Amino acid sequence: MSFGQPEGYDDRARPRPLGGRPHTRTAAAAVCLVLGLGLIGGAVTGSWLTGEAGGADAETGFAAAGDLWHSEPVDALFPPTVEGRGAGPGGADRTWTRIAVAADGGCADAFDPLLGKVLAPVGCERLLRATYTDATESHVTTVGLLFTKAGSAAMAALAARFKDERLDRRTDLLPRPYAAKDTVAEDFGDRQRASWTVSVLTDAPVVAYAVSGWSDGRTVDAPQPAAEAVQSGATTAPAQAGLGQEAQGLADRVERRLRQTVSTATEQPS
Repeated sequence: MSFGQPEGYDDRARPRPLGGRPHTRTAAAAVCLVLGLGLIGGAVTGSWLTGEAGGADAETGFAAAGDLWHSEPVDALFPPTVEGRGAGPGGADRTWTRIAVAADGGCADAFDPLLGKVLAPVGCERLLRATYTDATESHVTTVGLLFTKAGSAAMAALAARFKDERLDRRTDLLPRPYAAKDTVAEDFGDRQRASWTVSVLTDAPVVAYAVSGWSDGRTVDAPQPAAEAVQSGATTAPAQAGLGQEAQGLADRVERRLRQTVSTATEQPS
């Protein structure tokens, strides 16, 4: 996987490539076999896209997902352009453009210290990150995929802890942005974080997250979790600016693309 060097963009920059007829009864039996295989393949794909468990097939998908950080090109996980139909405030469409990709590596300094401790039990195999901007270049969002060393039981336990303790709402448990030089995100630091989301997957050894802010470098004294910022009637600055939708929309689409990539790799031929 070509995550070896950080990637930046300017007006001239382009994304780097990262890497005799049978008898009637026989025919009918063949058709049934084909349909059966198709249904099996569809079931595997469907369970992955919806996050449902599926026995041996789910374990195959779980293992395949853990290999994506080195087996897939960057564009497969972080596309140069992401379309967010209905992802903005009031159901407005969004288009996000990738402006930088961080070199793949470990998790040191990628999370607030307490979040790092919370994630420590599942380990850090590799961390992939990319930063996007919206069509107006007024917002910037870093989206990340933490590939863990954990099995399905440990991922399920971590997901349960996040849900039970509402860890995705705590402002001392934030992921950090990737501020790439010579881009509109170069001033996107810890003080500029406005909204965020963290999702612990149970069908893959992955923690997906996104953190958003303004591109002009303004500081934010009270960041708001995306789940709250997207609620109707929210009046905070991040909510009014649609930064909750920026974080949630990008995280959802990158997570969905991850599952689609695994489904394609594990889908049974029909």
